[in-house]
Amino acid sequence: MTKIVNHWIGGKTVEGASGTFGPVTDPATGAVTTKVAFATVDEVDAAVRTAKEAFVTWGQSSLAQRTSILFKFRALLDANRDAIAELITAEHGKVHSDALGEVARGLEIVDLACGINVQLKGELSTQVASRVDVASIRQPLGVVAGITPFNFPAMVPMWMFPMAIATGNTFVLKPSEKDPSASIKIAELLAEAGLPDGVFNVVHGDKVAVDRLLEHPDVKAVSFVGSTPIARYIHTTASANGKRVQALGGAKNHMLVLPDADLDAAADAAVSAAYGSAGERCMAISAVVAVGAIGDELVEKIRERAEKIKIGPGNDPTSEMGPLITAVHRDKVASYVTGAAAEGCEVVLDGTGFTVDGFEDGHWIGISLLDKVPTTAKAYQDEIFGPVLTVLRVDTYDEGIALINASPFGNGTAIFTRDGGAARRFQLEVEAGMVGVNVPIPVPVGYHSFGGWKDSLFGDHHIYGNDGTHFYTRGKVVTTRWPDPADGPSAVDLGFPRNH
Repeated sequence: MTKIVNHWIGGKTVEGASGTFGPVTDPATGAVTTKVAFATVDEVDAAVRTAKEAFVTWGQSSLAQRTSILFKFRALLDANRDAIAELITAEHGKVHSDALGEVARGLEIVDLACGINVQLKGELSTQVASRVDVASIRQPLGVVAGITPFNFPAMVPMWMFPMAIATGNTFVLKPSEKDPSASIKIAELLAEAGLPDGVFNVVHGDKVAVDRLLEHPDVKAVSFVGSTPIARYIHTTASANGKRVQALGGAKNHMLVLPDADLDAAADAAVSAAYGSAGERCMAISAVVAVGAIGDELVEKIRERAEKIKIGPGNDPTSEMGPLITAVHRDKVASYVTGAAAEGCEVVLDGTGFTVDGFEDGHWIGISLLDKVPTTAKAYQDEIFGPVLTVLRVDTYDEGIALINASPFGNGTAIFTRDGGAARRFQLEVEAGMVGVNVPIPVPVGYHSFGGWKDSLFGDHHIYGNDGTHFYTRGKVVTTRWPDPADGPSAVDLGFPRNH
């Protein structure tokens, strides 16, 4: 019997009323294992209405109440790591260790939200004039929404809702319809932790649900993570409807390898950063820029390591890389490799014919490595979102930094070198929002915000960290003047000395 994933509204499961369902497949087998209900406009409205009603009390709740619930949720999340990871593997396909790592990174933001009272401390200036004080405070927005991608079905929602509800907002999540089960498990854990009904809601669906959230007058802010074209659309549409927006888009992350670098360490980093989670992550390294004469040796070291990666079902403990999310996406990724030679690339490894015995209908693709890639090749210009690593050759550091900065994307980047001066120049000169120095995937820890530049981010706020707190709150400044109680026609003698 096929499993059905329904909506979560008002603290309980709500069966989809549209009669429209989307298929959810097991990427390792290609079989449809689950159907997910697609919400109508009316169902989205019901979720927003429920969240708005819950905000009346949640928005006025104490910090102690909010953080107490989040601490309980954190404990439940920790205890259910394996169960959530199993859901991720079953629907996304990533190996269990990658799925566990995803939950762990989400936990970091829950940790941050548990301590939100520190970030919500206001400011006070006393005696700015005679008996006049000025205070700055931050207050919640109301109903906020999150629209999240398939590649991190647990982590990316946790980049959003813990900060949102900790700051006093109520939340409506529209997760990816390709792997929806983790979001419902999280909703159940929040309810078990004591979160009041309606504070966290989940509606599944497609563009109908997304567009309604973008235009709904009671949704005050929208957070999004996904591809650049959709991020641009989300930002434009939601902003036109008067909403605050943070829309994180795609990436083409470069790793600059200087001639003095430890090439073994650089090759290890390139392989893990390019092929981990089958390359389906916005912080994957997809372009290695080799400076000077090291190119041949570096490519050979990468090839040696890449060929040893064991590809198989995500629930097989020996697997190091799983399948891609859908057959359609697998075919699109493969097209960049099959067309690479004609565009001037040297195909070192071609993974397009790969399959796994006994799982022939799975969404498999092997490791691909393209060398001497021109900047005009589609494999370089586009975000592939799969296990394809391109290597570009340049003669100098200046040529390398110019190449990286010419990219329309500016999400993450890295440099591998033993030279501190070169690393310092790079971190100041490169046009990207997150920089790694001998670190291939520079995803910030929870208390530093995540976000790119250029076409990798639309909106003024990065996600989580201090930016997350500011995004989900609005500032208010209060200027106060109290007359002395001994002054005026109805003065009250409180026994204060008359020396003011």
